[in-house]
Amino acid sequence: MLQKIEHIPRTAYLVVAEAVRALKEDERGLSGVVVAILLILVAVLAIILIWGFLSGWLQELWEQITNQANTIQ
Repeated sequence: MLQKIEHIPRTAYLVVAEAVRALKEDERGLSGVVVAILLILVAVLAIILIWGFLSGWLQELWEQITNQANTIQ
């Protein structure tokens, strides 16, 4: 088990290095990189938007719970 844990950083490095090498050898050129960056940007913005909606909803829900808890004697 300890050997597997020791191999995690090396394996992660090899995976990232292979991904970078594949990206450098990509024949599609810069447009593929731009599309990938735009997809990542859209995903991050979607997560931020959803988090904002959920945060507001959870805040309202928590206020309802605590207000009702204050009325119970």
